[in-house]
Amino acid sequence: MPKRVKYRKTQRGSCKGLASRNTTIDFGEFGLQTLERGWITNTQIEAARVALTRNMKRKGKLWIRIFPDKSVTARPPETRMGKGKGQPEYWVAVVRPGNILFELDGISETVARESLRLAANKLPLRTRFLTRHHAV
Repeated sequence: MPKRVKYRKTQRGSCKGLASRNTTIDFGEFGLQTLERGWITNTQIEAARVALTRNMKRKGKLWIRIFPDKSVTARPPETRMGKGKGQPEYWVAVVRPGNILFELDGISETVARESLRLAANKLPLRTRFLTRHHAV
């Protein structure tokens, strides 16, 4: 989550269209690209990061290309209508088809493929494995 924000409560916004930035592998050799649109929570990003680093055995380098900077609010259970908007509960990163989520470098392709597969299992969206040479 961000250290500080200008406004605590954000609107839901629109998630239509394709990703226009963060669509190419810029830092590493291998990457994980989204095929669907949606929200990825800060806990899902952290779970994927832990799965990646454990499988890589802390070799190589990892770049996380998304950041959860949108707050999602929730009302307490059994609360009546009215009385305003709820408090921020968690943070999400908005992703569209084509966004690069993670990049890896300094490891073999087989280790990278397995690590990114384990990370993709922690995420709510369909993804695909990319290499820098075959990136579309």
